[in-house]
Amino acid sequence: MQTLTIFDFLEKISEPNKSRCKNLWIENKERFENAPGSSFKHQAWKRGYEDHLLETMKIAENLYSSMSTYRSLQFELSDAILVLFLHDLEKPFKYVDPKVSFNNDDEKHIFIFDLIKKFQIELGDEHVNALTYIHGEGDEYNPHTRIQGPLGAFVHMCDVASARIWFDFPAR
Repeated sequence: MQTLTIFDFLEKISEPNKSRCKNLWIENKERFENAPGSSFKHQAWKRGYEDHLLETMKIAENLYSSMSTYRSLQFELSDAILVLFLHDLEKPFKYVDPKVSFNNDDEKHIFIFDLIKKFQIELGDEHVNALTYIHGEGDEYNPHTRIQGPLGAFVHMCDVASARIWFDFPAR
């Protein structure tokens, strides 16, 4: 069985974002490849960040295929892969020297969107919603208004499966 890489999944993203995400990866390759997925809760080892991204993307590919046979989805697999690639973008900068400090989630969010802007990655409203709510709606939950869109809900499922079900795999 072939081992998939981040680049294999970036190939699944539509242009122009495919090339721009590849440039982001290449420019930060050493940092990305050395970062843990978290400080403790999931994929908390060297290269755990890469393991987490790969796992979320594999889950997305399988889940997208499976769900699409049941009912059509309102987004493309490319959209999910793009959001999953970007969703924890602050972590390699938070955990690998030279480190960047974040005082709160808003600062992390700003940092991620600044990198997205720097690499001219084009996002639609559904991408922004998914990146904003990939970790859930939190304090913005409203029993009468749908906050997290379909793409956000989908990538949330992928992220939760990797971070909370298979948090210790593949330990290196």
